[in-house]
Amino acid sequence: MAASTSAGPIYPSQWHDPSLFIYLPLSKAWKLNMGMRSLIGITVALAAGITQAVEIDGSDPVTFTSKGNPILADGSWYSGDPAPLVVNNTVYILSGKDDAPPDTNSFVMPQWGMFESASPDPAGSEWTLYPNIAAPSEVFSWASEGTAYAAQVVQGPDQKFYLYAPVTEANSPNTDPFAIGVAVSDSPTGPYEDAHPDGPIVSQSVPTGNDIQNIDPTVLVDEDGSVYLYFGTFGRLLGYQLDSDMTTITGDVIEVDTSTLTGYFEAPWLMKRQETYYMVYAANNAGADSPCTPTSYHACIAYASSSSPLGPWTFQGVVLHIVSSTTSHPGVVESNGSWYLVYHTADAEGGYHFRRSVAFDELTWDDSQSPPTINTVKQTFAPQSDPEQTRNIAGAANASSENATPIQYWVEALHDGVISVNPLPPDIWSSYDGTNSLGESTVVYSWDSAVTLNGTAMVFFADQPAGASEGVAPPTAWHVEYLENGSWTEVSNSSPYPLEVSDTPVEVGFDQIETTSIRAVLSASGGSGGYAGVGIKEWYAYAPTAQ
Repeated sequence: MAASTSAGPIYPSQWHDPSLFIYLPLSKAWKLNMGMRSLIGITVALAAGITQAVEIDGSDPVTFTSKGNPILADGSWYSGDPAPLVVNNTVYILSGKDDAPPDTNSFVMPQWGMFESASPDPAGSEWTLYPNIAAPSEVFSWASEGTAYAAQVVQGPDQKFYLYAPVTEANSPNTDPFAIGVAVSDSPTGPYEDAHPDGPIVSQSVPTGNDIQNIDPTVLVDEDGSVYLYFGTFGRLLGYQLDSDMTTITGDVIEVDTSTLTGYFEAPWLMKRQETYYMVYAANNAGADSPCTPTSYHACIAYASSSSPLGPWTFQGVVLHIVSSTTSHPGVVESNGSWYLVYHTADAEGGYHFRRSVAFDELTWDDSQSPPTINTVKQTFAPQSDPEQTRNIAGAANASSENATPIQYWVEALHDGVISVNPLPPDIWSSYDGTNSLGESTVVYSWDSAVTLNGTAMVFFADQPAGASEGVAPPTAWHVEYLENGSWTEVSNSSPYPLEVSDTPVEVGFDQIETTSIRAVLSASGGSGGYAGVGIKEWYAYAPTAQ
């Protein structure tokens, strides 16, 4: 992962423009349950994990008992980009601290912390958090403050621990200032000092230079003592062999043919099991042929295998489907005979795309295959309290759009229960498609059996004023129809349909209906010169009584 920066207003058409962002958030999958309950991301309550907030003071370690995923669910310390390792049967998980204020769409990551457990269990276990084992400018004199992005700690042949860290180089001569430094410690939890004080071991100018963003390092120390480093993002993946001193690059750069890594975007994780090497990574190849990413902002975790740490690589499949955060970052580790996938989500209290939290689940293998393959991991969650009854039954519906949804938006956002103040594209449904935006769009809810309804409401999103012919603007009109005897009929005696943009919309009441499907027909603003898109954060479907 990396940081997002922007200048000036950004329209939805620009949300996926690399020239406006150093980094594009990728993923979002809010649904814990597509039925009557939507316990999601930023709405997960304290009961989801820890019943009392963990008190974290400075750099002092704190011990707590997790009730399940995410490991630390109370929002006291957000954590992203996990990297696990095992030392003396104890599991350590390195992560960056997510420190972004609520609804801020950029990464604020001042330091790395470390989770530690001698008996990790996805269903809940005791952990110790070391909240500040290293900070970029405190470890590397040549680095700027902040940007404690996806790093990894590995144990070297000398039994010391090496932190491979992507940081921004102060006074960098390069187009992109990200560089990879190496720090060393006698303990996984630090303190760390620069193992290569002359500067980064990889940047756009060292050792031979490149034109990529040098982030997301992953390192493997092989059984024969050979050391391999891979790194990269935005679909690029480079690598080097390292000397046994863990800092000296040997040989030429390895540029991986990522066409063999289906959907590869970033966050590589190099590992070995038995005689097979595996490259696990965050994948994003949205489209009809995608195995796991419904929008251009989603990421799943996929993997490839090889008989050599240098490749070539053969795509094998999906390890974990999309989760609630807009990035995905894998780490895989074996502990006491069990394998685990470590990742992050936005499921902690107050969580968001830029306030993530580490989770982990059991990973199993299919050894009947050659080479052995990874079974798709089933995501687990801490026990949830029963949801309050509600008249809104949209969560039980199947959502669709009669018009094609532009690839950066997500139709499931219509009923995910999340209303973000500052949403990213997959947090909303929108008809915006640049100059191809339509004058009329239709979204549909369908239930498996008949439901009774007497009201609706919409939470609109807009980045342009009413009447605009570009960007996303409020609709000029909308109405609801229901399916009756195979035909669409407009609901009767409806109250006025509000057009205002509000996160607390007025309910539109109408005569009670019984149906298996409703649709909302929306008219966009604009005219012959072009239309704005219509954007919806949430669409409510109200039953007469709470259920």
